[in-house]
Amino acid sequence: MDLAMPRSPLFFYNTLSRSKEEFTPLNQGEVGLYSCGPTVYDYAHIGNLRSYILSDILRRTLEWSGYSIRQVINITDVGHLAGDTTDTGEDKIEQAARAASKQVTEITTLYTAAFFDDLVKLNIKTTDTIFPRATAHIPEQIELIKTLETKGLVYEAADGLYFDTSLYPAYTELGRLNLSGQVAGARVEVTKGKRQPADFALWKFSPPGADRLQEWDSPWGRGWPGWHLECSAMSMKYLGKHFDLHTGGEDHIPVHHTNERAQSECATGEPFVNYWLHNAFITVDGRKMSKSLGNFYTLSDLAGQGFPALAYRYFLLGAHYRSPINFTFEALGAATKAWRKVNTEVASLPTASKTDDHFMAEFEAAIADDLNTAKGLALLHEVLHSSLDPSVKRATIQKFDEILGILDLNGKPLANTVIPETIKSLVQDREIARGRGDWAQADLLRAEIDKQGYTLKDTSAGPELTPKT
Repeated sequence: MDLAMPRSPLFFYNTLSRSKEEFTPLNQGEVGLYSCGPTVYDYAHIGNLRSYILSDILRRTLEWSGYSIRQVINITDVGHLAGDTTDTGEDKIEQAARAASKQVTEITTLYTAAFFDDLVKLNIKTTDTIFPRATAHIPEQIELIKTLETKGLVYEAADGLYFDTSLYPAYTELGRLNLSGQVAGARVEVTKGKRQPADFALWKFSPPGADRLQEWDSPWGRGWPGWHLECSAMSMKYLGKHFDLHTGGEDHIPVHHTNERAQSECATGEPFVNYWLHNAFITVDGRKMSKSLGNFYTLSDLAGQGFPALAYRYFLLGAHYRSPINFTFEALGAATKAWRKVNTEVASLPTASKTDDHFMAEFEAAIADDLNTAKGLALLHEVLHSSLDPSVKRATIQKFDEILGILDLNGKPLANTVIPETIKSLVQDREIARGRGDWAQADLLRAEIDKQGYTLKDTSAGPELTPKT
């Protein structure tokens, strides 16, 4: 990394304070970063994946600024119940395993591998990232419950051990909760013996005679850990009792992250996390994209319609991470065309090592201001259409891409190949023929394009033309 350029102070919007704060690490030159990972019972949808784009841009920005990063992304393979705000219902992993008539490990292995594949496709950095699994850290979770128990914060209800939220005065701070009014998003008491509706499970007892697929012995009886417990136990194991940054989707604020913070700070008597960063939802027709609503798409769904994963990354970076995005294929199509154009034009520029100081300073200032990737992309286009020397354009844009991560200069569609005007004309004529429904003429034009040594693929983002190898 080039550290010759002075680095601007970094400012992040901290959910805890609801304000932008200058970032100061706990340890000079080192940063601990925890990102809530997936529950591996199904494929991650593109709304879920926005959280990992956020953590990736954050990591890249910190590395750009010269910090050494220790990053943890957990894998939830037990404990996340269908009623994830009420600690009720069947475990999502077990539910998926029964529905597919498979072993739990088959389900978790399949979807963990799919998640890692998504990270690769989205150009998300994972070098040296720790991916701990909840099932591999049962002893640590039991020890955390013991610590809370010795401090008088745990009580037993009919179905398990619960954390008494009334004993943690700061419980409502992160989520700005109004528990007395039980407003939208508040939890409802459904378990016999719960003292407050907001109290959450630390350990669930295996029901007598139940055919549980995952359960463990504990000092309180056979059962399994509560969903929130794993993130506290694993983050503190790998990052320490008090660390710098925690990221996730905004849906985690009122329950999951609030509970993490409560049990962690009560166990250690120290602050848990200094900066909480949350990304906004991806919506479809104004509604949150979610598996429960059935209005979601995976990266594979997008690829099946001709949209590369990096084009989706470009689409996301066009908005600030705290801004909701309403997903449409029309909007993704426009972003894909822009992404292809950027890559094709950059690939046509000569290589060099000299960047433009003015644009570098502007880009750095934009990213340092709470990860403003939308401004960063706008600056990239300014560079591309500026009067700078072509080699300086390329060097500057490729430097931007150390954070943006959108360039794919080696892929076939982006190869530095000049398409003859005659072939472009054939493609245009075919689009006109297709537009008027003259399929016979369109087929003849495709055959001619093929004869001339080019493969034509129709995608939702328009015709994709590549030379035959």
